[in-house]
Amino acid sequence: MSALPGTTGRRRIYLMRHGHVDYFSKIVTVERRADLVPLTELGRSQADAAGKALAHVRFDVAMCSGYPRTRQTAEHVLALNADTAHLTLEEDPDLVEIKGGGLIQAKSREELSARMAFEFDQSHVPGARMFGGDTFEDTQARAVRGIKTLLARPNWHTALIVAHEGINRLLLSWATGAGLVGASRFEQDLACVNILDFDMVPLEGGAIGTEIKRKMVKMV
Repeated sequence: MSALPGTTGRRRIYLMRHGHVDYFSKIVTVERRADLVPLTELGRSQADAAGKALAHVRFDVAMCSGYPRTRQTAEHVLALNADTAHLTLEEDPDLVEIKGGGLIQAKSREELSARMAFEFDQSHVPGARMFGGDTFEDTQARAVRGIKTLLARPNWHTALIVAHEGINRLLLSWATGAGLVGASRFEQDLACVNILDFDMVPLEGGAIGTEIKRKMVKMV
């Protein structure tokens, strides 16, 4: 198993949110395809800023949810990194954003943000759903499955993952051990960067593979 330099079994994930998009654009309000909304010019600039900050990091793995806004963000970040010839940007559907039950009605970006915050305030309530859509519990389990699948892979120690606000909140909540209550305690600014470290140890009894010994949030 590869390990972060200076450690015996640590792996590091740089977990990002995508850059700015316009949720009031025609593709969302008329075509009702929020999954296809692309980065705006501001979003591309934000992704470039993150890319400059991470230009010194050698990534062994690069992943996104597959939505255009996460793929484009990851591409901008990697374009500013000189050591990417070995990388193929992968898509993981386990990292797709939590879905509401329909198009969210809001008159402004500020109102949309406030309503989203209220939804996460209720995320720990048994059976709670994001605007009547996906449950927070099931979505967290899906996102954690994606991370655990990645951690089980051999021959890497540093990964870039570009996902979404909801997914990142749920992963940070899991990493802290706070359960779903923790999801309301994190905000994810556009193109923000989080660092998660995982200490991996061999499975007991001589079985092949590793398991998570310790989860740590190094930076939000």
